[in-house]
Amino acid sequence: MFIIFFIYSLKYLNNVMSFRSKNLFIEFCIIISFLYSCKQKIELNDSSEFLYKVEKVLSHDGIIWSIEFIDENKIIFTDKSGKIFTYDGEDKKEIIGAPEIYLNRQGGLMDIELHPNFNSNKIIYLTYAKKLDESGGNTALARGVFDGDKIDNLKDIFVSKQSSEKGTHWGSRIEFNNEGHLFFAIGDRGSRDINPQDLYRDAGKVFRINDDGSIPSDNPYVNKIGINPAIYSYGHRNPQGIFLHPETNEIWTNEHGPRGGDEINIIDSENNYGWPIISYGINYDSSIFTSITKKEGMEEPLYYWVPSIAPSCFEYLDSDKYEEWKGSLLVGSLNYGYVERLTMNIFGQINYREKLAPSIGRVRDIKVSPNGYIHIAVEKDGIYKITPI
Repeated sequence: MFIIFFIYSLKYLNNVMSFRSKNLFIEFCIIISFLYSCKQKIELNDSSEFLYKVEKVLSHDGIIWSIEFIDENKIIFTDKSGKIFTYDGEDKKEIIGAPEIYLNRQGGLMDIELHPNFNSNKIIYLTYAKKLDESGGNTALARGVFDGDKIDNLKDIFVSKQSSEKGTHWGSRIEFNNEGHLFFAIGDRGSRDINPQDLYRDAGKVFRINDDGSIPSDNPYVNKIGINPAIYSYGHRNPQGIFLHPETNEIWTNEHGPRGGDEINIIDSENNYGWPIISYGINYDSSIFTSITKKEGMEEPLYYWVPSIAPSCFEYLDSDKYEEWKGSLLVGSLNYGYVERLTMNIFGQINYREKLAPSIGRVRDIKVSPNGYIHIAVEKDGIYKITPI
């Protein structure tokens, strides 16, 4: 289609444009052609030219779901089983006050996030699988006050409305933007053909709320009868990575596809990200559930993986400790057990991929410490630090 447009345009403009203008037009078309074909597969490099070492910081035989840094030396983390711990470099200590969870397959105690003003107010946020009724549960978001060895006044500020006995696709990552809005996601809860495209159901959505759980007045579905006013975008399968881009103030997510079709998306108000109508994936049994990857009114991913790497987390590396890596995207792979580093070209497209910490195990979370070092949480193993050599 683009080539046809180019040929006819050049024939027409040959009579009305100067030689210099035609050259500029051709250069412009070459650039656009490159952009038009940008969603090509980028080969994964098995190693990095930048030298680094991986050292174990903490051993932990449970499933660490999320880690945060209280300060340069102290980590707080969640265990999927329903426990919260701190680690100060010497002692691991369990924290009192975790919520009662509904432990169901992928669901349990999940993300932990510090309030932007944590140093002064000590407020923390947790997402977890909550039992709603006899038919099952769904994702809840709670807020409390961290008091050294316990969490006080933990209260739910969001509970998904629809209950499900299914144990998959709970979503759950939390992120704040610079305006103090809190974003988090809930996956489609294993009901692909019911939840993500239905605005009257919570699953398969990204939500935006204020830090106290109230609803921003400019959310897209405020005053829409029957629609949860916290919904910000829809058409998601299972976003489990999220970060705030420090240069654009955009919320970026990655999400699990089925067999192929993991995605990177930039979240915007009222956007429909297409699941399951458009996808680059197939069913786990190799059957086809959709034959299209684009449709008017639906957002295509910035990047997609085939085969799936099972992206569990997402971090923007803005640290001077890694000069050659600064500005990279870091993604944890559950499926292949490594950290993937991606870079972008001047057009904002993924143009390079490489493995870090290959074969380290199922990477569940990645965080950069206040002093700038990458830390990796590995299921049934512990926490590691990547240090430049």
